[in-house]
Amino acid sequence: MAQSNFAYLASSHVSAGVPLALSVFADRAHLRSQIGDDAQVAGLRLVQAGEIAELLSGDARPLGDVVMVDCPGNDAASLAALARLDVRAAQAGARMVVSTSMAALDDVFGCLDQSGAQILVEPSRAERVLALGRVLAECAGERVRELSDEDRLALLRLTEQVNQIAQKLDRLGAPGAIGPEPDSSAFRFESPNTAYIGADNDRMDHGTERLIRAARPALPDPRLVRRIIRQRQLRARFFAGDLFADPAWDMLLDLTAARAEHARVSVTSLCIASSVPPTTALRWIGQMTEEGLLERVEDDTDRRRAFITLTEKAADSMARYFAEIGGNAARLV
Repeated sequence: MAQSNFAYLASSHVSAGVPLALSVFADRAHLRSQIGDDAQVAGLRLVQAGEIAELLSGDARPLGDVVMVDCPGNDAASLAALARLDVRAAQAGARMVVSTSMAALDDVFGCLDQSGAQILVEPSRAERVLALGRVLAECAGERVRELSDEDRLALLRLTEQVNQIAQKLDRLGAPGAIGPEPDSSAFRFESPNTAYIGADNDRMDHGTERLIRAARPALPDPRLVRRIIRQRQLRARFFAGDLFADPAWDMLLDLTAARAEHARVSVTSLCIASSVPPTTALRWIGQMTEEGLLERVEDDTDRRRAFITLTEKAADSMARYFAEIGGNAARLV
């Protein structure tokens, strides 16, 4: 089913006149071959494939439109090559997909701050194809304005097909992930009307309408938030863990407690707190970052490391939420 659909995508992609160039870097030869095969079925043109160490050799060949990298280790040479590739990809406007291990996740995440790479943790073949499908959909959306009406329709069909395949592969390849992929409508962190105060129906200064933001309440006691988190985790003792999967809320709770404790949270720790597979958690982190709820903070003492924290917008909303529910917070799960 997936192969026939990708064959259709390949023909649509080529007929639209926009074949994408792909570079693959992986130390395992069988993996390079597998990624190349899947990419070519999806209609991409393989322009180079090699080991990660080749990235430090001074090879100036263009990367192409898409770069797929497998970096399961965190040795100095691999991380240096990955950091260099991240900068090159950002400068060239290439899309990056990087797979790694849980043990190396923090170090790999710290190297990728320029290109907006998709990060996969110990992915299956289906998850790699899923990531490739997202790249195709994104590139199709970007190029659609440059095409004729006929080619534009072909690419819109391509995007729809890729999204359908991606959803099917996500269910097959990531059994811990449930529910639809997060979208821009998933987060609505807006202050309620009661968060604004005014005089004379918010009209002041001779009739000039103004809204004055009420002072933000303090963040909740971190001990209370940690207790809520433990209560939520307790459900997994009696029910299947993915039955109550709510990674966005679990991560917001964890980061709220950490902010109140003046603690820093690594991306690995946040993935664990999400209670979903790491690759799924990373997609949520990316989505929530785009929505302005989370942000990346570099380590002042080690530029190779980075942490995740709440933005002021998210901290404000969490503080107001806990202030609103008041004494009932301890009983919420």
